Amino acid sequence: MMAMNSYFNENTLDELIEEIKFVYQSDDRPWVIGYSGGKDSTAVVELVYKMLLSLPDWQRNKNVYIVSSDTLIENPLIKIYLNKMNRLLGEAAARDGLPMKSSMVTPPANNSFWANVIGRGFPTPKMNGKFRWCTDRLKINPSADYIREVIRKEGQEVVVLLGVRKDESIARKRRIEGRELSNRLMNRHETIQDAYVYNPIVELTTEDVWDVLLNLDGGATPWGSDNNELVSLYSGADSGECPFAGTQGGNQTQSCGNSRFGCWVCTVVKEDKSLNGFIKSGHRELIPLSNFRTWIMSIRDRDEYREKKRRNGTVYETKTGEMGYGPFTWEARQLILKELIETQKKMGYELITTEELKAIDEIWDQELDFSRRTLVELYEELTGGRLPWYPYKEPLLDMETVEELERLAEENEVPFDLVRNLILSVYHNKNYSNQKIMKEAMERLLNQQWLHYDVLKEIEDEDK
Repeated sequence: MMAMNSYFNENTLDELIEEIKFVYQSDDRPWVIGYSGGKDSTAVVELVYKMLLSLPDWQRNKNVYIVSSDTLIENPLIKIYLNKMNRLLGEAAARDGLPMKSSMVTPPANNSFWANVIGRGFPTPKMNGKFRWCTDRLKINPSADYIREVIRKEGQEVVVLLGVRKDESIARKRRIEGRELSNRLMNRHETIQDAYVYNPIVELTTEDVWDVLLNLDGGATPWGSDNNELVSLYSGADSGECPFAGTQGGNQTQSCGNSRFGCWVCTVVKEDKSLNGFIKSGHRELIPLSNFRTWIMSIRDRDEYREKKRRNGTVYETKTGEMGYGPFTWEARQLILKELIETQKKMGYELITTEELKAIDEIWDQELDFSRRTLVELYEELTGGRLPWYPYKEPLLDMETVEELERLAEENEVPFDLVRNLILSVYHNKNYSNQKIMKEAMERLLNQQWLHYDVLKEIEDEDK
């Protein structure tokens, strides 16, 4: 029996597929489907796939691009599942002659979570914090760049299909309703020019979505997977406790609808219910991830691990009059990398890519490391292996020179951070023929707020 608010009380599944077909055939704009591997986006992909199968070859007249986003810090169980689905989708579309292409996007190695935390020292995002830098960099921007590339390649507007539903939350429902164009099924994309958004399952309830996934063809997908595997993932994320029971083949089966699969190291939520749910349901191999997440959250606001100036040299006072925190110290970043690699060894699963390690190494070379060997030697010490660029790392200054610079800086009461920043700035700008570039870079460093804060504070207090 359908729930009172079920979409299928007044509509049939065939009518929904007919609507999708109508939108597909209404113009020649290619489609891009955002596919996360979750229940809603899976329902969209399955409905579109079935719609395409129902068309004769000559009516499959435009491409459908399926794009998934790998933040590089996905829960391993979800990442393995998503990789499998993308592979199966690509193979099945080729077999069935469908104009469907499946792709996975990732953030650039030099703008990944670890490049920003370990490389640049960004504090891990915080619940209710202002500096929530992760979502745009890791998920939204890579997908948006992919859509823009499709627009460029196709030479025209695209239609983006999403698995959002009014049933999901009141706030999201209002956003969706506010963007709907009068008497049309599509909205303008909020941020991407030349893109429209079509939400084919916007009216479906959570129960409706599971009904489509489990009762249509007995849960089998057109690309050769079984949606009961998806049920198992949701059930595991809820540690086996599901918000409602679905029916399949006359038998009652547990299914879930309220879980969201987030990044395994997400520090925005106090408790990662998804990760803990998987562990409680038997995936004890994920315990090292939970332990690492707890640890990195515990060091975030510890005084000894944070600088007292921001990356741009500005400083600020807290409400209690203490100096506010900036990025993680370099020592803290090395410690985080060490703990991450140790966790990776325990997991036997890649948590940080070689490309990310290379990006972090380059950031340290540019900003911190006179030896230019800290990362490659730390990696060798922890793993017994050498990174590919290990032999090519030459020190900018030898240890004896660095120690002498530290001594002279202390003797003359000059912050060593300033000495280091000036030397590195000269090194990076020395090959520019325009000497103005080097001069301006040095002036910026010499005029940073942290160097003159006491004087500025004194002047400010005098003016009060």
